[in-house]
Amino acid sequence: MSNKIVSIIVVAAGTKSHLKSCLDSIKEQSYTSVETIVIDNSLSNDFYNEFSDSYPGARLYPGQESLSYCAALNKGIGIANGDFILCLNDDACLDKDYITEALKGFALEERIGMVSGKILRADKEMIDSTGMFLTLWRTAGERGYGAKDRGQFEKSGYIFGVNGAVAFYRRKMLEEIKIGSEYFDPLFRFFYEDLDVAWRAENLGWRGYYVPGAIAYHVRGLTARQGKGLNKGFARRYLSDDLNFDLIKNRYLTIIRNESFPGFLLHLPFILFYNAGIWSYVLFFRPQLMKKVFLLNKHILAALKKRLFHE
Repeated sequence: MSNKIVSIIVVAAGTKSHLKSCLDSIKEQSYTSVETIVIDNSLSNDFYNEFSDSYPGARLYPGQESLSYCAALNKGIGIANGDFILCLNDDACLDKDYITEALKGFALEERIGMVSGKILRADKEMIDSTGMFLTLWRTAGERGYGAKDRGQFEKSGYIFGVNGAVAFYRRKMLEEIKIGSEYFDPLFRFFYEDLDVAWRAENLGWRGYYVPGAIAYHVRGLTARQGKGLNKGFARRYLSDDLNFDLIKNRYLTIIRNESFPGFLLHLPFILFYNAGIWSYVLFFRPQLMKKVFLLNKHILAALKKRLFHE
């Protein structure tokens, strides 16, 4: 696969030190057929000028407006030339052989459309993700999340999906699963976009694969939590009200878009149990979110229309 172009799309939110580490790690990749696209959401001319001078090989696109994460990724994929698309958070960075190793997963078979490496926290000791799985509650589970890396995930193999912080996709898969002209559903804005893509892909016969030799590092929570509760669990404690609403809304949208009717009936007790816990949390700790409940109807109807139209 040495002649295949890998397009790396980084959505920058204005955290300069971490973006620099991210872009430096891209420059140091042992795989050289790479194009780098940075979608700048900082809305700062200084930010754009500084990084365009320091990274002349990268294509930087200053935002005219602050795009959601999904919209920014769609913009990047739309202008990318690669056979493979690596979507990176600006708080993630790659080991020098990440792309070389990860491409070995794609080479195994044509229907592998997603590859995850071993994503560690910034301390290089704790695991952030070794692949995504779909939980009984119909949420995104991260294999190994928060565990110390003791070599327990050194075996490659099939997985359900890939974590959005370091999400490596085959371009052919993205083209097949896109909704209209959108690869990531813009209704989502933030959160669950990676599970939605993985589930759509699985429903169409694509598969995910884990390659332990592909190592990446991620500072979990830097952007969405505004630096609060870094690398800690139960993220919603540190999120704004708007992002908490996205987190709740997008789970419903993901289920509506992708779950089969038999699967929904089978998992309904678990879904309801999870719902009870989330809405109890909202009622006691985020009561101001209750006034947004009625907004869910609009989004749920839009998701149903998309499902009916594209099936």
